[in-house]
Amino acid sequence: MTPQEWIIVLFLFMFGCCIGSFLNVVIYRLPREKSLVHPGSACPHCGRPIRFYDNIPLLSWLILRAKCRYCKSPISPRYFVIELLTGSVFLGVYLVYFHGGIRGGMGEEGAWFVYALHLVLIGAFIAASGIDLELWIIPLSICRFVTAAGLIGSAAAGYLIDPRAIKVFDLLPMASPRTGAIALGAAVGLGIGWLLLRTGVLKRSYEQAAAAGKSAAADDHGRPAGPGPFDEPQYNHRLEALREILFLLPLIVCAVLAERILTSSGRIGTWWSGLTAHPAVAGLLGSLFGYFVGGATVWATRILGTLGFGKEAMGLGDVHLMGAAGAVVGPVMVVIAFFIAPFFGLGLALSQILFKKIRQIPYGPFLSLAILTVMIFHDWILHRVSFVLNP
Repeated sequence: MTPQEWIIVLFLFMFGCCIGSFLNVVIYRLPREKSLVHPGSACPHCGRPIRFYDNIPLLSWLILRAKCRYCKSPISPRYFVIELLTGSVFLGVYLVYFHGGIRGGMGEEGAWFVYALHLVLIGAFIAASGIDLELWIIPLSICRFVTAAGLIGSAAAGYLIDPRAIKVFDLLPMASPRTGAIALGAAVGLGIGWLLLRTGVLKRSYEQAAAAGKSAAADDHGRPAGPGPFDEPQYNHRLEALREILFLLPLIVCAVLAERILTSSGRIGTWWSGLTAHPAVAGLLGSLFGYFVGGATVWATRILGTLGFGKEAMGLGDVHLMGAAGAVVGPVMVVIAFFIAPFFGLGLALSQILFKKIRQIPYGPFLSLAILTVMIFHDWILHRVSFVLNP
């Protein structure tokens, strides 16, 4: 690499470490419903403000020997780990994207745009994973932030990257007239479902827990954050699954109707094909379609598992997490990531069962790791998928 490239490498690592420092704030404050910007950082034990020279990523933790300068209380190694992890991943993804010969066809501006959008997802999912590991909850605000970034980024991508390259190389989600119609119909159905909930026509699943906790987070058992992952009331889980099916019925019906109407032959179909040929519309609907595919994959597993075993399978927090991922990486990659994730979680699951006698694990970190995997091996996976579909 040239001296200029070494400067970029050093900057990206340092930038990632600084973002990791902020993510530590998010991990601690967000689930506790505290402001992310005010007040400034302080020792949680003695309350003394942390000076800027004691808040340097990586270095301060080492210099202070993992102890508060004033009260000598231990500083969790999580702070160092998150900073190092974020810096390393930001740098690693850069090296793969720009020096690993993948994601061809983007051009320099397009490459940086996709890289920046993926950093948003990576940083957010690191924070979500840290919270999930500690508290067994996934804040929905994080998932919504990533979803919004995916929708806006995919809509804007056509102005920075050749739309043909986006489609051929699957750089970002882009809808066809058919998938765009399904996405639009599903969005209308989702709105109807929420309206039925708000008016009381439908009841929320696990309503007792929903009434007990109003925070914008969902635990790994699909309920708003409560007192803990194992302090849970008793439910007829199959009945709760049926309530979720009723909520999803308008979404399914509207998606089918929209696909039939908007892709039909005639003036409507011609108008819709012309509209979805616009890169901004195709990108927005493609991201929306990826969102629904990612969420539906987990939600279907949750419902089928609950009906089959009489216990909750997966959680609504995971549904939102994979929906957000699908809005960024697209429908194909998010489904592949879902099937990769169990291989990452297998080791922890076995250790929990053997040594702690616990049969449940926070699954968000493994879904996040699987998403990172499909991002890194994107071209290799795309080539194999294309070969299977078009031998």
